[in-house]
Amino acid sequence: MTYLITGAAGFVGAALAEALIARGETVIAVDRGAAPAGTGPGRHRPVSLDLTEPGALDPIFAAEPVDTLVIGAAVTADAARERADPAGIVAVNVGAVADAVRAAGAHGVRRVLYLGSGAVYGDSAAGPEPLVEDATPLRPRSLYAITKQAGEAAALRLAETVGINCVAARLGTCFGPFERDTGVRDTLSAPLQVLRLAKAGGAARLPRPGHRDWLYIRDAVAGLLALLDAPALPHRVYNVAAGFTWSLADWCARVAARHPGFAWSVTEPAHANIRLYDAFDRAPMSIARLVAETGYRPRYDLPAAAADFLGRPGPMPR
Repeated sequence: MTYLITGAAGFVGAALAEALIARGETVIAVDRGAAPAGTGPGRHRPVSLDLTEPGALDPIFAAEPVDTLVIGAAVTADAARERADPAGIVAVNVGAVADAVRAAGAHGVRRVLYLGSGAVYGDSAAGPEPLVEDATPLRPRSLYAITKQAGEAAALRLAETVGINCVAARLGTCFGPFERDTGVRDTLSAPLQVLRLAKAGGAARLPRPGHRDWLYIRDAVAGLLALLDAPALPHRVYNVAAGFTWSLADWCARVAARHPGFAWSVTEPAHANIRLYDAFDRAPMSIARLVAETGYRPRYDLPAAAADFLGRPGPMPR
C-alpha cells in the first residue's frame, strides 16, 4: 500500500514512516525539511513542499495513487511563537489540514488518519478522572491545543463531505527515538530534556515530580498502525496513549543509573530548568476504546521504555 504522510520529518511522522517502510509499504514523506529515509523492504519517496500553499498536495496525488493520507504536519507552538506568529500556526494546523483532506477526496484516497493531540482536553485534564473521547469536555487553552481541536474537527467534517473515511488519533505525550528540535517543536518532551542534560553533564531541576501517562514512541506507532490496519472502525476519534503512569522523578532515577554523576532534584518552579506542559499533572487518557476495537496493547512501561531508549547507541538527537 501507499501512504502519504505530511510532517514526515517530525517526531511521530518519522517514527511511523520507519515502521511502514520496515514492513514493505510505500511512503511518500512530505515535509518542508528532509525526512529520515528509514530502512526496510518498502519504498521511501521524500517530497519537500510548503503545505500552506493551496493545492500543494494535488500534483502528488495526481502522479501516484495513494491509499491512505496521514496528516501529521503541525506547529507545536509555545507562548512565544503564539505571540510572534499566530497566523502561521493556524495556517499549518488548520488551513493545511483542510486543504489536505480536500485534495485527498478529489483524488480518490481511501482513508485519512489525522494525528491529533491529548492537548485538546485542556483544563478538563486537571481533575483525577481519565480522559474519555466522547465524554470528557474539550477545553483547550494554548493556541496549539485550540488549533489541534479545530484541525481534528475540520478533518472529520471535510472527510464526511467528500465521502472518504477519516479517523482522528489523539496522541498522548510522546517521547523516545526520533524526537528532536525540528524548528516547529518549541518544547521538547520532559524525558528528553532530562536526558540531554545528563548527556551534557548538567543537573536537572524539576518543578514537581511530574506524574503523567508518558507515551513511548514505539507504543504510539503501534497504536497508529492498529488504527491504519483495522478494516473498519465504529468510532471516529481514538485516544492513542500509554496506559501506564509514572513520574518524571522516576525517569530521572533511571537516567542517573545509566549516567553516574547526573544530579537531579525537585525544586521551586521558578528555579526549575525542566519545562512541563501544564501547571498541573494531566489526568491519564483512557485507551479502553482503542484496546477493545483494535487489540492494541501498549508494551513500553517505564522499565521497558528506559531499557530501549537509554540503551540506544549513537549521539542524542539535536
